[in-house]
Amino acid sequence: MSATDFDPARLQAVLDAHLGAAPVTELTRISGGQSNPTYFVTHGGRRMVLRKQPNGEILKGAHAIDREYRVMQALGPAGVPVPQVVLFHDDASALGTPFYLMERLEGRGFEDCSLPEVEPAERRQIYLGMADALARLHSVDPEAIGLGDYGKPGNYFARQVGRWTKQYRAAQTDDIPEVERLIEWLPRTLPQQDRTSIIHGDYRIDNMIYAPERPAILAIIDWELSTLGDPLADFAYLAMNWAMPHGGRGAQLGGLDLYALGIPTLEEMTQRYCAATGRDSVPDLNWFFAYNLFRLVGIIQGIKKRALDGNASSANAEAATARIVPLAQQAWAFAQQAQH
Repeated sequence: MSATDFDPARLQAVLDAHLGAAPVTELTRISGGQSNPTYFVTHGGRRMVLRKQPNGEILKGAHAIDREYRVMQALGPAGVPVPQVVLFHDDASALGTPFYLMERLEGRGFEDCSLPEVEPAERRQIYLGMADALARLHSVDPEAIGLGDYGKPGNYFARQVGRWTKQYRAAQTDDIPEVERLIEWLPRTLPQQDRTSIIHGDYRIDNMIYAPERPAILAIIDWELSTLGDPLADFAYLAMNWAMPHGGRGAQLGGLDLYALGIPTLEEMTQRYCAATGRDSVPDLNWFFAYNLFRLVGIIQGIKKRALDGNASSANAEAATARIVPLAQQAWAFAQQAQH
């Protein structure tokens, strides 16, 4: 049992009440998450994952774990690979904040985009599978699965730019010129929205659980930023992996020999996604890249503010906040390319 930010006896009582009496034999906090504290829990023979809101004050609209639970509960029967949800508990008197439980899947996770653990042929299938799963998500009719009210259907980017500007302002600690330019430029240059779908909001390879022995996605995880919106937001976020240089943390694919690695080109991924979603093409992505990095700046600025307030949920918060200015500069560089 590892240290928790709640009383384990209270969790035991909730689990016994809802799932039947059994001992909690594992309660381990998972490191790495910057946002919602996450734990492995074994109750009797049932292996689960617990996600809860962080303790302390949080920004309005952030850490919406009720939405995570709701979207996974709806998408599973619709054929989108998600973990099976078990229980949502909104009474904060138990663990201090609302939480939910989902089944724990036994599979593989990848953090380095170049996938050094696998052979080139499997790398290709892993990436094409990401395009297929995203297309599957974007093909689900929100109304048909009870998510017609999961977000407002139109003006997605206008609302998101406004939201992340407010989030950034609420957590702002420094004056960053590139962020100020983006706050002025993004609302003036909004793309037209042609489609509305359920979008994940953080669609990347380390939010996938793959089968142990084959390149199949068992589950897409971390739905905290999901909503109704423009599906191009998700696709552009995935496409950024090809536009950004391969970094020390294994993120991004820019500069790598994709052919030698067996990883599809962005053109191949685009064709695969477009064929599955009935698109002829996708627009120039530089605006979307600038927007996605601006949003990431807003998220990390929130982490920085919580760290300064003593509420950050990861020891890596300091390292994350060092990325704010470089990300803002990269976002503005994409914005300048989008103007041409």
